[in-house]
Parts: sequence; C-alpha cells; structure tokens
Amino acid sequence: MEKNNLKQIIFKNEGFFPFMKAFIAIIFALIMGGIILLLMGNNPIEAYSALVQGAFGSKRCFAETLLSTTPLIFGGLAFALAYRCGLFNMGVEGQIAMGGMAAAFLGYSITGLPPILHVPTVLIGAALTGAVWGIGPGFLKARFGVHEVISTIMLNYIAFKITGYMVSAKGPMKDLMDEMPASPRILNSAKITRIWKGTRLHWGIFLALILVVVVYYILFKTRLGYKIRAVGKNRFAAETVGISVPRHFVITMMLSGLLGGLAGGVEICGVHYRLLAAFSPGYGFDSIAVALLGMLHPFGIIFSAFLFGILRSGAILMQAVAGVSKDMVQVISAIIIFFMGMSGPLGKIFTEKFTKEKGGNVRKNI
Repeated sequence: MEKNNLKQIIFKNEGFFPFMKAFIAIIFALIMGGIILLLMGNNPIEAYSALVQGAFGSKRCFAETLLSTTPLIFGGLAFALAYRCGLFNMGVEGQIAMGGMAAAFLGYSITGLPPILHVPTVLIGAALTGAVWGIGPGFLKARFGVHEVISTIMLNYIAFKITGYMVSAKGPMKDLMDEMPASPRILNSAKITRIWKGTRLHWGIFLALILVVVVYYILFKTRLGYKIRAVGKNRFAAETVGISVPRHFVITMMLSGLLGGLAGGVEICGVHYRLLAAFSPGYGFDSIAVALLGMLHPFGIIFSAFLFGILRSGAILMQAVAGVSKDMVQVISAIIIFFMGMSGPLGKIFTEKFTKEKGGNVRKNI
C-alpha cells in the first residue's frame, strides 16, 4: 500500500467540521438540564443565571473559572494524546496525584535555588513522575496486550493509596506541625507567581496554552505525530508501512502521563502549596469529558476546558442562590457526553436523509 493511499484512509475524517457536534451537544445538554431542574421544582433560568454569575460575576469569580480551566487543559491534552494513538487513558487522575506528590517533595526539600530555577525543577520532576506512571500501562499494552483501561484504573488506586500514605500520621511526607494529612508547605521559591492581584490565578494558565500549541505541533506537524495518529486510526494499516505499534503505545502513554504529572505539579505550585491527601477534585476524570467535547483536538480542548471551568466555578453560587445541588453540574456534564456519543449514529442518519433528498446515490438500508 502506498503512503499517500494510507494517508487518505486513516485521515479522511480530519477537520474542524466535527466541532458542530460539540456545540449541538452543549445546547441539548443545557435544555435537558433545564427540564430536569423543572422536574425537581427548581427554576432553570434562575439556576443558569446563578451559574453564569458565579463564573463571571466578579474579578475573583472569573479568575476562579480560569483557575479551574488550567488543570483541565493539561488533563484534556493528556487524554486526547493517548486517544489519538488508540489508547483510552483512564489514569490521568492518578498521574496528577503522583505529579503533585513529586512537586510537593521537591518544593520543600530543595533549598537555596532562586525561583527561576526552583519552579522549573519542581515542574520537570512532576512531569517526569507522571511520565513514569504512564509508561507502565503503555508497556503492558505493548508487551502483553493488557488493556490500558484496566491497568490505568488500577494504577489510579495505587497512586491514591501512595499519596494518602505519604501524608498520613506515619507517612514520610507528613507535616508534624499540622494535624491535617498534609505535607510541609513548599518554599516561596517553588511557588508559581500569581498574575492577577486579589485572586489565585497564576502563570500556569499560560503554560497550559503553550502546551496546547506544542501538542498540536507534535500531532499534526511532526513524523511522530503522524505515526501516533496512524496507529490510532488503523494500527494494521500502520504496520504495513513499517510503523512500530508497540513502540508508539509506550511513547504515547509516556507523553500522556507527562502531561498529567505536569497538571499535578502546577496545582501544587500554583494553588495548594503542599500535598494534600486528595488535592485534585476529579480533574483527571473530568479531563476525559473535556477531551471528547473538544473533539480530541488541542485547540478544541481550550474551549471545552473553559466550559467545564465555568461549570465548576459557577456551581457554588448556583447552589447558594438557586438551591440547586452543585452535583447538577456533573449531570449536565454527563448529558453533554451522552449527546456527544449519540452524535455519530444520529449524524449518519441525518446525513443519509439529506443526501437522499438532494438526489444523492445512497444505498438503502436493508
């Protein structure tokens, strides 16, 4: 098979048109969410107004929205990169936890470094820890055919237990001066500088945006990215032109874990300043929805992460003002993913119907 023919086979559906599916899924999810709110006896207009107010109503609210968006961009990129290679990385949450643990340790144990060196050192350590945590499932998949969903879920539990033990009463990272299960605070030289006075927003948001461009360049402008996408689209076709599928499984999971670990490092250095037993409120799991809603495209992930940041930051005021549980945000998120999943078969039905009406030559369903 010629390389040009292979490219046509595996990349024929690339493009920005699929983003319309994401937009439609969001609209339907908001409508369905409104219906559910009505059935629960709540006013959907009041609830959604409070949600928007909580996300944009003040400088602090908007900063919190961007603050929630930052780790979701990292996590969304991590999941999307793996998915592009045909891998379903359920372990982003565990990679965030391990990256955060490494960042906290390096942040308080390394002394004498100026911020310009200490912050990069901590973030690199967090990224490498996440990468190591991601290599395992990639190797098991490549060498033994172990499904990555199983291995990454199991590693999530291991990561949670490790980080929990580290800050437990007898853990080696426990701050003996604090009753909370937490590590000592990182040094000021390891903290990411805040960029908006009176808020918690920090430079990590720009690092996330830079990585969007980097991941886009890797996926769509390099030979490595071409091979990753080739394996994800059609591994058998990729093998026929000499692409090593096992090798790219390992490389992709390593890069995915690196992004997850970096998300944990940025959270520790920019928000919490110490390791807590459960410092991530589920960013890794939400990242799956973020990546899917962003159509697995780096630039699409920016907007989907921002949407989920809005939902997260606005949910607090929605609960306080409209009396709606903030768990309703999770319901809306689930509905979005449901409609995203339905967009494939529904889109095919409507496309065939439209083609028939236009006189297209469409084979009748049997």
